Amino acid sequence: MGPELQAQIAELNIVCLAGGVGGAKLASGLAQIAPTQHLTIIVNTGDDFQLLGLTICPDMDTVTYTLGDVSNLQTGWGREGESWVTIEEVRRLGGPSWFSLGDLDLATHLVRSQFLAEGQTLTSATRHLCTQYGIKTQLLPMSDQAAPTMIVTKDDVLPFQTWFVKEGWQPAIRQVQLPQDVRATAQVIHALEKADIVIVAPSNPFVSIDPILNVYPIREMIMDLPRAVVAVSPIVGGKAIKGPAAKMMAEMGLPVSAAAVASYYGELIDGFICDQEDAHISQTIHCETLVCDTIMRNKGDRARLAEDVLGFALSVAD
Repeated sequence: MGPELQAQIAELNIVCLAGGVGGAKLASGLAQIAPTQHLTIIVNTGDDFQLLGLTICPDMDTVTYTLGDVSNLQTGWGREGESWVTIEEVRRLGGPSWFSLGDLDLATHLVRSQFLAEGQTLTSATRHLCTQYGIKTQLLPMSDQAAPTMIVTKDDVLPFQTWFVKEGWQPAIRQVQLPQDVRATAQVIHALEKADIVIVAPSNPFVSIDPILNVYPIREMIMDLPRAVVAVSPIVGGKAIKGPAAKMMAEMGLPVSAAAVASYYGELIDGFICDQEDAHISQTIHCETLVCDTIMRNKGDRARLAEDVLGFALSVAD
């Protein structure tokens, strides 16, 4: 990174909205190059749920493990060096085992659930866990309230994790149903009040980013306050890098393309980043667009993309 860009970044307050593997990777890249005191990651909690008496926060855990350098690099989720003794015994005993909880992963859920049972907030429990994983970047749940995402299919309305994991995201989706009257925490509001740049990570727009924007007053603040809001496409060459975003777009009647993602975000964003594979459609996007390599194969790629995103955001803000 050049000294001029480094100096500019050092003065920015940056907020990133993230969920899933793509969001976790970009958050990791930003954490490598942005000053810790000026970076906040706001994470989707719409996929949180209860299992075996524990509060499970899959997106929060994926971001935490990635920032803490303990994630499983093969899957992108879960812990490196994981074992499965406990969940196998749960299965043998006839308990719910459709969601694979590793032994190391279980420790996170046990500690979090204990903190919540003692009356602490999800924000404070997350802060404690980040400290234990050596994470200095501010990592915030979008709300301390439960905000479950529901998936409306032809035949049923399913909790997100039931649809995503238990059903393997196969039932065709008709609608994503988000709860009403969920409010952001004081910490989230404070981070957005100070934000110069807001980055929408290459996360699923419908089940990772929309749940965050649905929390009052996050969307309204992002529309009004930052100097620039830029989004990174999770769709490359008509396909999702990981997960069901492309399938969901097709089932909801949207074109499966980076341009359609930009159109979906609409006036929320001032700039959009798409992959080199989609350079031919970049001229059809309604806002300023950067074409670059968006694939994050390793930590170096994450930092390189984060640098590209922040440099672009600064150019949009000027």
